[in-house]
Amino acid sequence: MERNLVIANRVREVLLNGHWIANTNFKAQVLSINWEQAIQKVGTLNTIAALTFHINYYLKGILDVFNGGKLVISDKYSFDTPQIQSERDWETLVADFLRNCEKFADQVEQLSDGLLDQTFVEEKYGTYLRNIEGVIEHSYYHLGQVSLINKLIADCTSSKSG
Repeated sequence: MERNLVIANRVREVLLNGHWIANTNFKAQVLSINWEQAIQKVGTLNTIAALTFHINYYLKGILDVFNGGKLVISDKYSFDTPQIQSERDWETLVADFLRNCEKFADQVEQLSDGLLDQTFVEEKYGTYLRNIEGVIEHSYYHLGQVSLINKLIADCTSSKSG
């Protein structure tokens, strides 16, 4: 199998449909909760909404480059989550996130083998492959947080009702 297909499958696994590494994926996690759970604070942890926005922010930024644009994202803005005040707000964020997950995986699938080894924007960012692998690793890191926060929220909810 060509590298681009293998890597696109890894992207889909963490974001959309996998269960092998984490026994879940981002899509399953964000679709399993409502807006109130998405914004619920657990101690000093980020909310699930903030983590969803955060991953989506980077997906959008890299997609811009894939589509011939400039790299304009900055870490300092990556948690500037819009206010989620209703189920509709949460559904809008989730829909945008899932749309970008699909686009990102589709774009990776279309990348030529040669492009994977080329410089991504500037030397300091490494190659396209390094950046895509970074998205996968970064997504697994935050997926673990989302999964844990989701369990903590469920535990809190069940202890209040029990």
